Amino acid sequence: MSERAILPQDETDPTGGVDILTFGCRLNTYESEVMRGHAAALDDVIIVNTCAVTGEAERQARQAIRRAHRERPGTRIVVTGCAAQIDPERWAALPGVTRVLGNEDKLKAESWSLPALESGHAVSDIMAARETAAHLITEFAGRTRAFVQVQQGCDHRCTFCIIPFGRGPSRSVPVGVVVEQVRALVASGYREVVLTGVDITSWGGDLPGTPRLGQLCRRLLALVPELERLRLSSVDPVEIDEDVWRLLEHEPRFMPYLHLSLQAGSDMILKRMKRRHLVADAAAVIERARSIRPQIGLGADLIAGFPTEDEMLFEETLAFLAQAAIPYLHVFPYSARPGTPAARMPAIPVVERKARAARVRALGAESAQQYYESLLGRELRVLMETPRSGHSEEFAPVRLAQEKSETGRIEVLRAVAVDADGIVAESV
Repeated sequence: MSERAILPQDETDPTGGVDILTFGCRLNTYESEVMRGHAAALDDVIIVNTCAVTGEAERQARQAIRRAHRERPGTRIVVTGCAAQIDPERWAALPGVTRVLGNEDKLKAESWSLPALESGHAVSDIMAARETAAHLITEFAGRTRAFVQVQQGCDHRCTFCIIPFGRGPSRSVPVGVVVEQVRALVASGYREVVLTGVDITSWGGDLPGTPRLGQLCRRLLALVPELERLRLSSVDPVEIDEDVWRLLEHEPRFMPYLHLSLQAGSDMILKRMKRRHLVADAAAVIERARSIRPQIGLGADLIAGFPTEDEMLFEETLAFLAQAAIPYLHVFPYSARPGTPAARMPAIPVVERKARAARVRALGAESAQQYYESLLGRELRVLMETPRSGHSEEFAPVRLAQEKSETGRIEVLRAVAVDADGIVAESV
């Protein structure tokens, strides 16, 4: 679970063509671009790529489908993604939905021919999947950084998570295929690539010799020397291997940023979540990261109001976060997923979950401000995502005070001020 679900507001075009509404994680963003290429020859189709991480993500997708059908009643709506994979009948019953595609089926080119579009639903058994097909993408609509899928699925069974049942078992993309994808993206003008997947630190476990993620990164940087910036998406704290640490310490093209799949700062709650780390493990990772890159950017996923989390256990999480001062927090109020063990545990009232999430976000905002202030006066290398704003190597949001640049450029800027939106900078 690596990102808050999002609801695109303006991605459908009443003039026809293929429009895609993407919810959830970076992997969904990547897969939407795969589908965009496969479906390019179709006309007047809306693809809704759903997320199942929370009930809110599903609610937003249903709302978007109903709105799309209301505003474009003759348009064919294809629903796919994790929520559709897990409960296809529910999504097929929504007004305007002409086809439901499973997570494996949506990535096959043959699923997007006109005859296939009219052939009904196709949701194969995701738990039977054993390989991850490669998909060559050279353009990400409206984005200056590119995502590359290196891994799919998850073999772990955290008690709160339904995603393994939407994504299937863990399976890895071979090094050579990843290299080919990245070379194509760099040739298309991308300066930064983000490696993504469901559980990327498990990459390589199903490949010959069982290589680790750090080895993939090391070989990728060596074999594609023209790649300027390599970044990781969410990582499991206990699976960060020694090659990753060495790259953080010695390789300037490996971005100084770690986003940790943390979920809680209480040992009791982590055990009830069936996570594989304890608070001390997360603290050790943070300490090590800052010891080798003092200004490293750190992020974390947190769940507020997990079942059985009383006020004392919640305060343990707050205390840990206050000490760790993690600037980038993705905070989710706990959302019960039917069929998961946590859904059968004693629940915290929804109002309290939301209140706790708000407290965690407020603490995260304080940590972010402190972190941005620590960067004042420093020169930051910023990938411009608009003529006025972008993100630094540490993933700090930066905007130009007065000047303008060019989207897609990497600018060296000096941090001169901090406000509620991040860092204000000027050209060096």
